[in-house]
Amino acid sequence: MEIIKEITFQETFSVRHKVLRKGKPIETCFFDGDNLEQTKHFGYFNNGKIVGVVSIYKNKNSIFKFPNQYQIRGMAILEEFQEKGYGKLLIKHCEDYLKNNDTNLIWFNARETAVTFYEKLGYTKNGFPFTITDVGIHFLMFKNL
Repeated sequence: MEIIKEITFQETFSVRHKVLRKGKPIETCFFDGDNLEQTKHFGYFNNGKIVGVVSIYKNKNSIFKFPNQYQIRGMAILEEFQEKGYGKLLIKHCEDYLKNNDTNLIWFNARETAVTFYEKLGYTKNGFPFTITDVGIHFLMFKNL
């Protein structure tokens, strides 16, 4: 059985650590804003096991002139479950949740390797690539809701 449901930020760590912070201390899996009330964390469960996570943060990027913006962070699917459509379902879940909460725009910093995935979901690159220390090359991406 497969299901997406809201989880705690601590529950994201098992997937974030294996996918996004491989070889780094578990403490690096805590992101600023994880514990704020308006931040939401969602998990994709396959047969009761959490195999994918995504978090959304109420965070305004001054580049965009929309009043109600959310940022996606910590999008990760365990390697053995990638390319099965789970990431797409998690992003769609976030979009539906945010549309129902009057959000105008979703934005995030996408790893270079994930840009094509997000473009297929209707997201657009904005500006030039930039490097996040110890993580790699990223692009600012967004989508109007």
